[in-house]
Amino acid sequence: MACHVEHGGYGHMSIGALPQIVIVHGAGGAIGAAVAQKFATRGARLFLAGRHIDAVEATAERLRASTSVPVDVAEVDASDERAVNAHTDAVLAEAGRLDVLLNAVGIPLVQGVPLLEISLDDVLAPSQAWLRTQFLTARAAARHMTRQGSGTILTLSASPARASIAGVGGFAAACAAVEALTRTFAAEVGPAGVRVVCLRPQRILETIGDIPDLPMPIDEFTEFLASLTTSRSLPTLAEVASMAVFLAEGGARSMNGAVVNLTCGMSPD
Repeated sequence: MACHVEHGGYGHMSIGALPQIVIVHGAGGAIGAAVAQKFATRGARLFLAGRHIDAVEATAERLRASTSVPVDVAEVDASDERAVNAHTDAVLAEAGRLDVLLNAVGIPLVQGVPLLEISLDDVLAPSQAWLRTQFLTARAAARHMTRQGSGTILTLSASPARASIAGVGGFAAACAAVEALTRTFAAEVGPAGVRVVCLRPQRILETIGDIPDLPMPIDEFTEFLASLTTSRSLPTLAEVASMAVFLAEGGARSMNGAVVNLTCGMSPD
């Protein structure tokens, strides 16, 4: 597990205020990078982790070029219990506390195949992978946060958790499972002052081009996805990142075990 620390100032933090200590797993991906960028503008001290270190380093370099916040980078497989625990312990040893955790790692998906034709393994894989990583990272963070009496754990699902969508394979079940895990964690660690909240976006506008083998031209596909929402629009990375920061900065202190619906009205609350 390689870590590289760059020291600097604390951006927009007010004088005398302590910077938030933030771990982002999956920091090399679109959501993880966007959330890290938003926290950086708020002066947070960032510990970025991911299985693909080059992508995580790329995120870190962008932050170092645009802000003066300290950025720590580590190669961590979020499905590896020992690696997750060791990384979280290392953050606490370095920073003294942990204020925010976000797990935005990717998971294996087979979509576009009807349930009548898809294999059992392909249906189970998303739930097994996502529950594993979300559980391991949340538990590692919660163990420290409960001792310090504060902290925010942010999990991630998506619109299929509640919406009826054909062709998503096992992804809908995986999303619903993460939301259920969020509620259970919240019930257990909430009394110790730790909040656990799930972000549930619809397909994010800037990431549509990442989908291989689109069923139609990208402009038409974007319009199709937007047509499924009540607002006829799609969430942006900036909107998801802004919500993550809002949830962690105290404005949402009364929210625990909640799912924040960022689907532009596609799925019910």
